Amino acid sequence: MSKPMILWFEDIGIADVPAVGGKNASLGEMTAALAQKGVKVPSGFATTADAYRAFVHDNELAPRITEHLSAFHSGGCTLQEAGQAIRSLFLEAEMPSHIAEEIVSAYAELGRRTGTERPAVAVRSSATAEDLPDASFAGQQETFLNVRGRAALLAACRRCFASLFTDRAISYRDAKGFDHLEVALSIGIQQMVRSDLCGSGVMFSIDTETGFPNAIVISAAWGLGETVVQGSVNPDRYVVFKPLLAQPGTEPIIDKELGGKAFRMVYGEGGSHRTRIVETTEQERQSFVLDNSDIVQLARWAVAIEDHYQRPMDMEWAKDGETGELYIVQARPETVQAQASTSTFRHYRLKEKGDPLLTGAAVGTAIAAGKACVIRTAADIAQFRDGSILITETTDPDWVPVMKRAAGIVTNHGGTTSHAAIVSRELGVPAIVGTGNATEIIAENSEITISCANGDVGTIYASILDFSVTDVDIGSLPATRTDIMVNIANPAAAFQWWRLPARGVGLARMEFIINAHIKVHPMALVHPDRVSAEAQRQIRDLTKGYSDPSEFFVDVLARGIAKLASPYYPHPAIVRLSDFKTNEYAHLVGGDAFEPDEENPMLGFRGASRYYDERYREGFALECRALKRVREELGFSNVIVMVPFCRTPAEADRVLEAMAENGLRRGENGLQIYMMCEIPSNVILAEQFATRFDGFSIGSNDLTQLVLGVDRDSGILANLFDERDEAVTRMISEAIRNAHAAGIKIGICGQGPSNHPDFAAFLVSEGIDSMSLNPDSFVRTIKAVAEAEGQSG
Repeated sequence: MSKPMILWFEDIGIADVPAVGGKNASLGEMTAALAQKGVKVPSGFATTADAYRAFVHDNELAPRITEHLSAFHSGGCTLQEAGQAIRSLFLEAEMPSHIAEEIVSAYAELGRRTGTERPAVAVRSSATAEDLPDASFAGQQETFLNVRGRAALLAACRRCFASLFTDRAISYRDAKGFDHLEVALSIGIQQMVRSDLCGSGVMFSIDTETGFPNAIVISAAWGLGETVVQGSVNPDRYVVFKPLLAQPGTEPIIDKELGGKAFRMVYGEGGSHRTRIVETTEQERQSFVLDNSDIVQLARWAVAIEDHYQRPMDMEWAKDGETGELYIVQARPETVQAQASTSTFRHYRLKEKGDPLLTGAAVGTAIAAGKACVIRTAADIAQFRDGSILITETTDPDWVPVMKRAAGIVTNHGGTTSHAAIVSRELGVPAIVGTGNATEIIAENSEITISCANGDVGTIYASILDFSVTDVDIGSLPATRTDIMVNIANPAAAFQWWRLPARGVGLARMEFIINAHIKVHPMALVHPDRVSAEAQRQIRDLTKGYSDPSEFFVDVLARGIAKLASPYYPHPAIVRLSDFKTNEYAHLVGGDAFEPDEENPMLGFRGASRYYDERYREGFALECRALKRVREELGFSNVIVMVPFCRTPAEADRVLEAMAENGLRRGENGLQIYMMCEIPSNVILAEQFATRFDGFSIGSNDLTQLVLGVDRDSGILANLFDERDEAVTRMISEAIRNAHAAGIKIGICGQGPSNHPDFAAFLVSEGIDSMSLNPDSFVRTIKAVAEAEGQSG
């Protein structure tokens, strides 16, 4: 029997990679195995590797291909000349009649299945060596969209065959050691999803920058998905927390970032152009492509696909604008983080401050410094200088040879799932994408530093800055009786330290979220009529997409807290209520309308005293709404709420009452409420405070300040500020004793144990239950704690 030239997706599986390539084998596998899980894949079929080989054989192409490749490898011609000559051989060759007949017949059958005489199809290349666990082959071959009719389909198939020898594909196979004539090409011919009328994008079942395995990262843009893959638009970005997806009634979306989405790709109208690029409307740019139910649905599919393949996956999805249905149109193994060690990682840290030029989406976690090489178009690639930092509009696979030689990469456009991001990640080159206008702001040959070391947001600095690189071996860390936790403030950096064996977050500060992401005084959102016209304008800009400005505060704060609580879930995450001083609150947008002038804000209207006061009560209600949403709607029941700077038991009662009025009642739905132990009265009256709270956390900075009478911000008195002073250590000893006598837990979240190993040893000797450390001091301090525990028996 002659070998089939085409196979339907439902008849192939992952074992058929040699016959139909990784891309098509995966589509077949999902069609057959995951339909019962609800995963939808558009109908289609694949040409086989035998069809490609028959095409090459019948047209006697192999010897001529070998001849051109040999000329290139011997220096007789350039890569561009060899590639062009080989592709011309394919484009000028005839499609063998028996192959053409099978393709046309299957296309007609697809039309019958879809109820369309001339169905629009996507024609995608699928090399037999691509999408393997150790080789992504990202973008090496071509895809043709909105192909209609038999003649157009056969022409697209011939162009797919030719694309096996794009310059970038030849270069990539040479680098990976693949024999050019051993690799064959299958073509996937798949029903087009009308995402031109809605949106599409890319999804990973792992955080692509840190390797955090419990995050699903989704990129979304309006129209056909090529704009996201190519990086020509800055897409929306959504992050979903995997472990809570199975919990009924929750939507664990821990991050939603609105992308610029300046353009969309749609179907072409007439002529030979099958697609075209159009500008998006103002409303589209200000709207999320997906609603929460769509985001959660895609995330559940990502989990099902990952579970089926037993490895992290890189997927493409599309939403049909006519039916509203979601589809998975591609799935392949994620090839970078899946191979990274879970027991070791490299930590980068800037050792000096610089002037920030631009920010964008960070790719990787590294830092690079050097001279900028600004190249706006692929025609000027030859001008790139090895070891410099590439600054460009965007990249496509033709840029890969240059990207390999760059110290870092910066692009104007694209998100973390764009071509530039995917290839940079695979090459281990730090990149910052989607900066908007890097090619205009960064001067040619200027000295710059790019830092991806602070989480999702990458920063470009206008000079060469010194930085450190530390290799952290998690496998060598000792176990401790004391719970060692971490202090975290920045949601963007929350995933960076997930490998640390921390037993939770001992201090999650909401001030950073309010200051860096919300930027508006909460009372100004409740009463925008009380602020200046300029502040009202800023509020309108910041709250675009929200009909209620207060909802903006609640939504952004809730997702920020959830992201801080996620890396060590289900261990506890202790979230401190806001503890800005009045001068800090006044610097927020609209803040000066609500904050008094104080001589000494450090000892003034801060912490607990604000929460029940009429001047801030409505703002505090928004904090409570955010925390309630985190616990009950997003599902993070591991969140513990902590009250700072609570001066008296009577004040504690008033705060707890205000919290209960806003849906945060101690003990209800398992809610625990802790108190910062940072004022001498907290230690002296510990027995009374302990009846009101579930635990204490020592704030050694404020406690030291108030016991010694030393302003912790004073440079003149810095030599007197020492949490190891006997007066302070006596207070800490008493606090630990009193808490244990009352039967509640007590930890410490101040800087002391992070800065001083001998102070950590003292805390161990006193029997403290937990220490919360700055992540970059975790390794050093946990070793000191283990040693102290060994000495104390």
